[in-house]
Amino acid sequence: MASHEGGSASTVRYEPDERPPWPLAVGLALQYSVLALGGVVLTVAIVLRSAQSSDAYLAWGAFGALMVSGLTSIVQVVRMGRLGSGYVLIMGTSGAFIAVSVAALVQGGPALLTTLVIASSIFQFLLAGRLSILRRIITPTVAGTVIMLIAVNVMPFLFDFQDNAPPGASPFAAPVTVLATLGVTLAVMLKFTGPVRLWGPIIGIAAGCAAASWFDLIDTTSLAQAAWVGVPAAGWPGLGFDFGAAFWAILPAYTFVTLVGAIETVGDAVAIQRVSWREPQATDYRAVQGAVAADGLGNLLSGLFATVPNTTYSSSVSIVEITGIAARRVGLCIGLAFCALAFLPKLTALLLIIPDPVIGAYAMVIIAVLFVLGTRIVIQDGMDYRKATIVGVSFWIGVGCQSGEISTAALNPFLQQLLGNGMTSGGLTALVLTAFMELTGPRRVRMQTTLDVQSLPKLQEFLESFASRKRLGAGTGLRLGLAAEETLLLLIEQGEGEAPGQRRLRLTARTDSGGVEMEFLAAGGEGNIEDRMAVLGGRAAEEPGEHEISLRLLRHLATSVHHHKYQDADIVTVRVDPAPAGA
Repeated sequence: MASHEGGSASTVRYEPDERPPWPLAVGLALQYSVLALGGVVLTVAIVLRSAQSSDAYLAWGAFGALMVSGLTSIVQVVRMGRLGSGYVLIMGTSGAFIAVSVAALVQGGPALLTTLVIASSIFQFLLAGRLSILRRIITPTVAGTVIMLIAVNVMPFLFDFQDNAPPGASPFAAPVTVLATLGVTLAVMLKFTGPVRLWGPIIGIAAGCAAASWFDLIDTTSLAQAAWVGVPAAGWPGLGFDFGAAFWAILPAYTFVTLVGAIETVGDAVAIQRVSWREPQATDYRAVQGAVAADGLGNLLSGLFATVPNTTYSSSVSIVEITGIAARRVGLCIGLAFCALAFLPKLTALLLIIPDPVIGAYAMVIIAVLFVLGTRIVIQDGMDYRKATIVGVSFWIGVGCQSGEISTAALNPFLQQLLGNGMTSGGLTALVLTAFMELTGPRRVRMQTTLDVQSLPKLQEFLESFASRKRLGAGTGLRLGLAAEETLLLLIEQGEGEAPGQRRLRLTARTDSGGVEMEFLAAGGEGNIEDRMAVLGGRAAEEPGEHEISLRLLRHLATSVHHHKYQDADIVTVRVDPAPAGA
């Protein structure tokens, strides 16, 4: 039977194309902003203060980060051409770039930072355009593992947040505040349904703030001093490009961190599709490419604003999962909220006075849900002993490096900082192991032809020869030929309307764990074979049409079918196991 990539449960209240009431959309946008604002602004503060930058530059960096986050969040949800995913993926300042950005500012100032950030954006644009080429390396297994490691990377900071009370505060202040936030949030999320559940996180934050106020944990000094409206234009250092020795020394590390961030974005873009629809749908990798391209736009704008690079926030996936609202209207409101907050320092300060124990407890729930989502992506991609080995080893190497149990003392200081990040070290391990498995796997044989019915004899002759060389038996060779025929017909159907002979087809075959994996690569078309096969499985077989017969035959012949749609190609992977004895 054909496999189908899993999706979210039927608790989705508003799908991406649906429109919730404006009050609900605005309320959720504020909820998202509360979660993300601290990360957007505080990450910039960590980088610039670590590099001993001026207060004026810090004010500008925070303004620029909010503007870039707002603009790119809108692009992500609206999907402008090949930019954006079309889903509620919120953009924000990337913590993965802290170490390399501090190094850039220390060694070359804002000019070097600007040059490196813009260079990283070019790399991301190239990566988005060629994502189909890297499909065997940047897999759902790798992406899911990186998402799981996000929790490993972030949770220690959240635990520190939960214990962060000002000097002289009651020893019960932080624990009571955390328990109030967690207790109310979890009670509402687990007990209630409908609109009440959607406001669970906000209700939990309100309860936590009430408890914090009782213990005098809320300091309103910064709120009183903040201006109502303003643009810190005096802090912009201007555009300067530095291609000196420091640029070439830091560029490889900056590129690698960009790659790790892109893998996280791929995982987020896959995950958001799985939680945004009521009925399971196959992953649309055109949306994944758009998400990575929007990441590139965020870095380009971050370079122009001379601030820290941008990336997707994985917490947006968790919030969609928790609230059940994936409507684009909400994402649009979030982007506009970020842009408005950039010009309203008073409102930004109001959100930032929420005490650390409240933020830590609230974010812990979000990240915990995200960890489970990462495991779901890994499992739904199919699990065998190879993938289990990659996930298990990569995850625990990430945990070991993050906790310090795996020593990096023998490395230079920069590599110590880089590999001390669990997401980076574990993600790199997953990439290396996946690449090793791919490079040392059975050799692939391939052929190219035109995507039309006249090519069918060539395909069948190619597969018969392949089955004979591999000694697979006549029965398996016949099944391969039949499965290839039905896949060819379905791909031709998707390209109807194009002139014959304009579309090329590349067929690749290799043996794999006793079976055969065939990969059909053709120019893009509409629709998804996986989705159609899933719909077919739930319908009666009365008077099937010509193409429905092809779907049913392929469902019968193949062990699994995966259809990945990219901007530049349709890639259908069909696995056929050996024919039963006597077939």
